[in-house]
Amino acid sequence: MKTLPQPASPFSSEQLETLAGEIKELGATLGFQQLGITDTDLSEANTRLKAWLDTGRHGEMAYMTFHGEKRAQASALLPNAARIISARMDYWPEDDSKARAALEDDKRAYVSRYALGRDYHKVLRQRLHRLARAIEQRIGPFGYRVCVDSAPVLEKAVAQKAGLGWIGKHTNLINRGAGSWFFLGEILTDLPLPTDAAATDHCGTCRACLDVCPTQAIVAPYELDARRCISYLTIELRGPIPEELRPGIGNRIFGCDDCQLFCPWNKFARLTRESDFKPRHGLDTAGLLELFAWSEADWSHATEGSALRRAGYEGWLRNLAVALGNAPQDPRIVAALEARAGGASDLVREHIDWALTRQRAGRA
Repeated sequence: MKTLPQPASPFSSEQLETLAGEIKELGATLGFQQLGITDTDLSEANTRLKAWLDTGRHGEMAYMTFHGEKRAQASALLPNAARIISARMDYWPEDDSKARAALEDDKRAYVSRYALGRDYHKVLRQRLHRLARAIEQRIGPFGYRVCVDSAPVLEKAVAQKAGLGWIGKHTNLINRGAGSWFFLGEILTDLPLPTDAAATDHCGTCRACLDVCPTQAIVAPYELDARRCISYLTIELRGPIPEELRPGIGNRIFGCDDCQLFCPWNKFARLTRESDFKPRHGLDTAGLLELFAWSEADWSHATEGSALRRAGYEGWLRNLAVALGNAPQDPRIVAALEARAGGASDLVREHIDWALTRQRAGRA
């Protein structure tokens, strides 16, 4: 973060208009598919967030309650903040038929496609810092702060206000010409740049995301109960996965893409140009038994610099045990579960026992 005293703007409105265009051009050269600019008033989105938190639908994600009004006050994150530059970068690594094939093969492990490559936080943060430095080279020092999930910023609300897309019924951001397979990042700045028009909603009467959700986590249009969401269950939850939700997890061992994979707007999604987001260590084709056999050292090596680290090795084994319990009956799966059970933690052992019961009963 770089902060400066805030004198009157040395730029005319015409100069700021030109600068905004140059910033968007610079963003394109750095690999962003789109940049938008908005003001810092997020009071409406913050009101909706507080109402959601009051229902308890955030589950164990207590960090979402820590920052209070900071989420709606950019000046608490950057003194003299006047605007937020919102950026999006495509990450979709493959044709959607390959993702669907992996999802339908219950002996393969399905990893949410955003997590197949390098941790996006690092990629976007580096690019946004490069963008800020490029702006500095044009105009001299200015105040800014780069954010990629590193500060309490309502990034989807920011992106919608900045014209990058609308928040769909599944609560992800959708761009009319590019679908939803992209990451978001922000630069808070003291530059009083002209703002872009907010995006409007185009979900219409479609309810594909609600109907396809394996655990019915989208309880109503634009309302997500994270406690039922597979992404929450396999990544954020640290304890046991509720037994009644385990069958719906299927072979998804880290995150879930269904609400996006079956969204009609993603027919416009484009493959990423970033090599960092391409699959690593064969995670896009790996079998459940193959990954369940990984030692902790294997897991640490394969997940270095990856978002997969967030679940931890224990969570990794827990999730795989559930997926193996959902797989077709197979003596090799029973043998693998039994072999792992002896040295497993209480948490992992609970899920192994559940999986063994399912396997021995032929997935009753």
